Amino acid sequence: MPLLLNEEQTMLRDSARGFIGDKAPVSHFRQLRDAKDATGFSRDYWRAFSEMGFAGLLVPEAFGGSGLGAVEAGVVMEEIGRTLMPSPFFSTAVLGVSALNRGSDAQKSEYLPKIASGVLLAALAIDEGAKHRPLQTAMKAARSGNGFKLNGAKAFVVDGHTADLLIVAARSAGAPGERDGLTLFLVDPKAKGIALERTAMVDSHNAARITFDNVEVTADSVLGDVDQGGTLLDSVLNIGRGAVAAEMVGLSDEVFGRTVTYLKERKQFGKLIGEFQALQHRAAHLYTEIEVTRAAVLKALQLVDDGAPTAPAAIAVAKAKAGTTATLAVQEGVQMHGGMGMTDQFDIGFFMKRARVCQELLGDSNYHADQLARLKNY
Repeated sequence: MPLLLNEEQTMLRDSARGFIGDKAPVSHFRQLRDAKDATGFSRDYWRAFSEMGFAGLLVPEAFGGSGLGAVEAGVVMEEIGRTLMPSPFFSTAVLGVSALNRGSDAQKSEYLPKIASGVLLAALAIDEGAKHRPLQTAMKAARSGNGFKLNGAKAFVVDGHTADLLIVAARSAGAPGERDGLTLFLVDPKAKGIALERTAMVDSHNAARITFDNVEVTADSVLGDVDQGGTLLDSVLNIGRGAVAAEMVGLSDEVFGRTVTYLKERKQFGKLIGEFQALQHRAAHLYTEIEVTRAAVLKALQLVDDGAPTAPAAIAVAKAKAGTTATLAVQEGVQMHGGMGMTDQFDIGFFMKRARVCQELLGDSNYHADQLARLKNY
């Protein structure tokens, strides 16, 4: 399969770029940050985003969506990365829908149409510590009557403070570190026993810390099979990791473009600094790294859509490579902008902070390099 977007995907990219660039430039993000907005994103923009079909991108047509795939989700995420647009697209339309697509017909019918219309927001609650280690889930799901009682805590729940539905990973059997024994649950964040604390991440995007104290859920709340949630979780996380990698491609490319523009405008010692060969070499190196990363991410998302056995390995490569490339891009961007690159009034710093969060989100480069070493199909 060629490592190029087809005509429909190109049209989707152009549509997303036009909307996001017009409605949510970096100045929009800055405004929300400075106002310490309690929601962290514009609900009006999210409704408009949903009306254009973006919220239902991965939702099957039978439930009011477009029935598209991981590649298309990556296309939108790359455009989001260009302006740092704060929105629940990743948490709801990517992770939430990817999980619910593997649920029962009743669960799909109840939640997917609401997500596609922009009415319902979802959040995936997995991590419990500072690092992404899904198999280390220790939160307990003890059988109680015809359901379960959940006890434990989750950290770094992206957009968890605004979610209408939590998709929670808990251990119904086994011990932390084991794949078997994980179960996913659909939980109402307003249920008795849930305490939720909103927290702003280093890049000023929002997440939440959530504690569960004897939270009762019914058997109908189980997503997939009891004790077999590990495989379902892997498939959801792989789509999410590919989406985050695509976002890092977008922010890397945006930083590169801004930096090249600056090199062509800034004069020093009577010359444009872009005429200095050392800076030309650094810019050329960054350009090649971004293009290699874009190809790796697109290929990984194509393999996910194809259900290829090599998809997990390709996703690990893409997420690891995107993390190192984004780090290089923002470091070079700040350095080539000189002292002004370190100031808050200049946008480059926002991209550096976002790159740092994306690097950690769903596993950093070291995590995915380790995962690749453990995989058999690559």
